[in-house]
Amino acid sequence: MEEHTEIIDEVLTDIAAYVTERTISSPEAYRMAQWVLADTLGAGILALNDRQCRKLLGPLIPGTAVAGGCRVPGLAFELDPVQAAFNIGCMNRWLDYNDTWLAREWGHPSDNIGAILAVADWKSRQNIRDGKPPLPMREVLTAIIKAHEIQGVLSLGNSLNRVGLDHVLFVKVASTAVATHLLGGTYDQVVNALSQAWLDNGSLRTYRHGADTGSRKSWAAGDATSRAVRLALLALTHEMGYPRALSAPDWGFNAVVMRDQAIHLAQPLDSYVIEHVLFKLFPAEFHGQTAVEAALELHPAVTARWDDIDRVVVRTQESAMRIINKRGPLKNPADRDHCIQYMTAVALIHGDLSAEHYDEATAADGRIEALREKMTVEEDPQFSRDYLDPAKRSVGNTLQVYFRDGSKTPQVTVEYPLGHHRRRQEAERHIWHKCETNLSSWFVPAKVDELLSLLRRDTLDSVPVPEFLDAWRP
Repeated sequence: MEEHTEIIDEVLTDIAAYVTERTISSPEAYRMAQWVLADTLGAGILALNDRQCRKLLGPLIPGTAVAGGCRVPGLAFELDPVQAAFNIGCMNRWLDYNDTWLAREWGHPSDNIGAILAVADWKSRQNIRDGKPPLPMREVLTAIIKAHEIQGVLSLGNSLNRVGLDHVLFVKVASTAVATHLLGGTYDQVVNALSQAWLDNGSLRTYRHGADTGSRKSWAAGDATSRAVRLALLALTHEMGYPRALSAPDWGFNAVVMRDQAIHLAQPLDSYVIEHVLFKLFPAEFHGQTAVEAALELHPAVTARWDDIDRVVVRTQESAMRIINKRGPLKNPADRDHCIQYMTAVALIHGDLSAEHYDEATAADGRIEALREKMTVEEDPQFSRDYLDPAKRSVGNTLQVYFRDGSKTPQVTVEYPLGHHRRRQEAERHIWHKCETNLSSWFVPAKVDELLSLLRRDTLDSVPVPEFLDAWRP
């Protein structure tokens, strides 16, 4: 018989201790958490304009409601926290427009906001019913910082994509930890919930690649956050955990999934990730953001010479080569926003890139496919090295257009995208303008002004969570 031991996987205990015991002291971390919240909710509100997104939102059983339930920004639903997490997570991720973290694993740490807002609202409304004070937004901002850190540090040292799994497993792990704590879970309950998240394993990346690319990539994060809330609620019933979920011989996650490479935390958990997170200023997969910037710079030089273009050369990182280098037909918007050739061609042609550019109307423009056919995408080894260099973490792309008469544009290289932490001061006005534009797509001007004032408030951390979410009612 297998010998049982009381040893608990260190990853479980380190994350649980961080979530339940660690005080975040960095003012910059809280400033970035406020930016992240605004940026993410803006992206979610913009997604509400998409009928394919809206059809997935609401209660699990149409027509049902939960009295005193969780609110969903921009909509009138009152939902249980599991379904609310799915709704908020789905809309926030739908357009691939929220923040990004790039390392050995890729991902979007603000995906966790679906679970965080749902659970904080649910707990607050329970507290009010019981005569207790609601949670302040400070708890939400702290949970955002910690979820970013958990997902991001796991991504620094562990690659799920190399074993065929999607990055949303790390979303589920991070959301499980912070949701359990927000609901009042103890250290032991956080450990138990985390073990369940790892035992769940993760979804395959099939829906992100090649001919199989589809809309599941837009709701996968919502699915992960809703499962995290479910596991958190189970843990609060004192459901047992599995202390060797990762390390158990033969049957643990490391053995079954990671080919005996142990999941580990690449560095101590603090607030590094949110302070260095990448804001997305264009609605496109992040490895192509600097290619889009380069294309926008070259737009004036090519706008009158479409018929003269002989070839377009893009030099990029190894990760982009694997994820978004696509030839052949693109079936849907989910396919197009993960194609470096498509996003670059649109930016060259239009001098802009918006969510609407992935729709059928824009895709029908024959110039886009003509430019795609003329594009060569190749790896630049230096970009690949700098991408993983902790002192740089660049996301470089180089673009150059060659004409039939032998002339060519300048070679434009952008190493650090506008949303990179090295360009924070330059990016700030763009981030808030993006938020305002996104909110304006759904709300009347007076409501937009009200929400922007709320999001930018210096005292946001003292606002009760229900008051914050009620402000987003339609």
